[in-house]
Amino acid sequence: MKLSTSTKSIILNCISLLYVVLFVYAAVSKLLDFENFQVQLAQSPLLSAFAGWISFIVPIIEIVIAFFICFERSRLYAFYCAFSLMVLFSAYIIIIINFSPFVPCSCGGILEKMTWNQHLVFNLLFVLLGFCAILFQPHQGNQQTNFKISVALIILGCSVGIMILLFLTSEDMIHHRNNFIRRFPHHPANLTSVLDLKFNSFYIAGEGNGKIYLGNKTAPLTVTVVDSSLKFSNRYVIKIISEKLEYHSLRLTVRPPYFYIADGSIPIVFRGLIRNWVADVWTEGAAYFNAFEPINANKAAFRAISSNERQHVLGILTVNDTSTVFLKPLLDKQIDGIFDTGGTLNYNLKHQKLLYTYTYKNEYIITDTGLKTKIVNHTIDTISHVRIKVNYVPSIKGTKLASPAWIVNNLARTNGDYLFINSALIGRFEPEDLWDEASIIDVYDITSNTYSFSFYIYNTKEFKMSDFIITNDRGYALAGQYLTSYKLRHDFYKTKNKADDFSARKAYRAVSGEGRKPVIE
Repeated sequence: MKLSTSTKSIILNCISLLYVVLFVYAAVSKLLDFENFQVQLAQSPLLSAFAGWISFIVPIIEIVIAFFICFERSRLYAFYCAFSLMVLFSAYIIIIINFSPFVPCSCGGILEKMTWNQHLVFNLLFVLLGFCAILFQPHQGNQQTNFKISVALIILGCSVGIMILLFLTSEDMIHHRNNFIRRFPHHPANLTSVLDLKFNSFYIAGEGNGKIYLGNKTAPLTVTVVDSSLKFSNRYVIKIISEKLEYHSLRLTVRPPYFYIADGSIPIVFRGLIRNWVADVWTEGAAYFNAFEPINANKAAFRAISSNERQHVLGILTVNDTSTVFLKPLLDKQIDGIFDTGGTLNYNLKHQKLLYTYTYKNEYIITDTGLKTKIVNHTIDTISHVRIKVNYVPSIKGTKLASPAWIVNNLARTNGDYLFINSALIGRFEPEDLWDEASIIDVYDITSNTYSFSFYIYNTKEFKMSDFIITNDRGYALAGQYLTSYKLRHDFYKTKNKADDFSARKAYRAVSGEGRKPVIE
């Protein structure tokens, strides 16, 4: 049915009015709540890397298009632009629903009450209206109907292509060249249990066999064993078979079937089985250290201060009939080589790699258990140079911090394919008030050396997280006197399966000879 010119004019005016109302309302809503709009864009799985400039340009474009739709001479070109913008918005939602790594709860903006599918239908309706407006617009020059259809189809293809390109580029930037914009999927870690430990002197010494092992800074020879549901706990006193009673800073590390009590200032390491919590000297006097991480039954990694260079080095301690030590200067000095190279040493059981996460700069390194290789990766923040001041003190022939240090990474843990870092820095487009209510954990994939996502661990009874550990499907955090448990969603984590875990632990026990008999806890 062929429409009359007057009918086309009425339809065109109605479509123009709808577009003007939509774009003006959308732009004003964004500008009135601009900070929230930026945060929503930053959390988009498609456009987070471009949230800065897109947050400014989108409302400006909407206002400009709405302005030129109001004038008959510029209306056709304005509708070309409006049609392109609505195609971009529709392509964005299609990619979100079908191809993005996670789907946000809502689209945000003025239509946030709609589901994603409802929003897509709404957008496609306006795409159709925009196409009709282009066709109904009186011919200008040589722009006949066929020509306008061709232009609209070209705009359609280009707009979809642009959105796909933005998606692919944003994904690459977020994972490989991040400009400190965190990605927060919805609920990757959900609180399941809280246990009141009564005291705030605990730290997490290890995990295994469905249990969490807690050491105590004020009672170093006690261990508290908590089941994975946080419903049952037992306290044990560690018995040391040794005449040496003077210790300065004993610290417990549990790697089933073994536990270790280490004091690097003496230096001495005790080892025993968790089935009876009795320890004997494993090695004594081999090397002074200030960080200790067991690798297997006869090998451990440590951090020490080189007596020659007076700076931190990593080392491997091997204990058979005798103790042997291998040192290698893998840590990069920027200021004094001691304070500036502070960090967290972890061993990844699945990949049999050592990870060292710097405290004061945006780096972590991955090396093998022989310290032969070194891979340097960066965290997503931008602090590449340590921001600390140190003074040389002649009386101790060493350095001390002259002012409070700028901490980048508080603490790090590893499990499966991931490195989990408790960051101390707020990212771009993040609400500052939330930092008083929660701690942030950034997740990095150590198999692809990329940033994956981040999540919040909220305060417990106003206490911030002080320690944490990740198991195959759960996370545990200490906050004040409370131990909390979190269920990890498997669609966000490529956690190692039970076969991987069993194989890794079986290999550990085979070296020790314990794999041939049951371990009773």
